[in-house]
Amino acid sequence: MISAGEFRNGVTFEMDGQVMQVVEFQHVKPGKGAAFVRTKMKNVITGAVTETSFNPTAKFENAFVEKKDMEYSYNDGDLYYFMDQETYDMIPIAAEILSDSFRFVKENMLCKVNSYKGKVFAVEPPTFVELEVTETDPGFKGDTATNVTKPATVETGAEIKVPLFINPGDKIKIDTRTGEYLERAKG
Repeated sequence: MISAGEFRNGVTFEMDGQVMQVVEFQHVKPGKGAAFVRTKMKNVITGAVTETSFNPTAKFENAFVEKKDMEYSYNDGDLYYFMDQETYDMIPIAAEILSDSFRFVKENMLCKVNSYKGKVFAVEPPTFVELEVTETDPGFKGDTATNVTKPATVETGAEIKVPLFINPGDKIKIDTRTGEYLERAKG
């Protein structure tokens, strides 16, 4: 059990059957009346952010969110299979749980699988990935305008915007949070 008076950034707790994480908190002691804790919290499963005030003595159940590194193996229809790095068990995860940034993940990449009480609710791909460009229009010599981009398809099938000098076969680094091209991959 944890009381609202013990809230700190990043603390996870259970409230009304939902798993919440403290984003911001402030202990307020007004001149008149009782003290309270103003809290900005995020629903870990849905991502919704809410602000609420609590009595500092209000008690909540601690919530332990497990984040485990697992290797993406393959998909079969709407199921994506991840291998536990310790037990080598294959765990199927439904496609609707995967975020949009999963389009940059290829087989054998490590992802963080988030679960609460054994139920998987999110899969976090690596923040940066290196992928090969499979398809893009050729850049033209002399076309040197700054910040001009063209569409390119990478080996996972995802389409992103890249600078004109990128050609098919080039390896590029992508930020999976934004889906943006960062740089050419080294080596």
